[in-house]
Amino acid sequence: MIFSKACEYGIRAAIYIALQSLEGNRANLKDISSEIESPEAYTAKILQMLVKHKIINSVKGAMGGFEIEKTQMNKIQLEDIVMAIDGGFSDKICVLGLKTCSQKHPCPVHDKYKYIKSDLISMLQNTSLQEMTVGLKEGLTCLKF
Repeated sequence: MIFSKACEYGIRAAIYIALQSLEGNRANLKDISSEIESPEAYTAKILQMLVKHKIINSVKGAMGGFEIEKTQMNKIQLEDIVMAIDGGFSDKICVLGLKTCSQKHPCPVHDKYKYIKSDLISMLQNTSLQEMTVGLKEGLTCLKF
C-alpha cells in the first residue's frame, strides 16, 4: 500500500466531486460516501481535510454540497491531495520498513526501488485532477467495480 486508506478515499472523493462539478452539480456526502465505498463519518473527516487544504469547496444550505471550480482542476495535482491527507509522500521511507536504509547502508532492494520512488514522485507531481476526471468521464477509468 502506497497511501493510507484515508488518502485513497480522498483521491477517489476528489475525482468524484470533480466529475460532478464538470457536469454542473454539487456532490453530497451520502453520494460521495456511496461512490467511493467509504463510511459516511469517515468520508466527512476526509472531506474536511480537502476543504481545509482548498482542494474542494463546501457549500452550505439546501442546494449545498461539495464542488471544485472547473478552472482549478488542472492546477490541483495528485501530490496536493496526498499532501492534504497523508502529509505528502516521503522518498526516505524504506520499502522493507528498515529504519536505516540509505545509499550508504542500502536494504536488499534499495537500488531497484529508488527508481520506482522517483517515478512515483513524478507521477504525483504531474498528474492533475482534471486528467484523472476526464479519464473517468470518458469511461477509460472507474472508481468502483
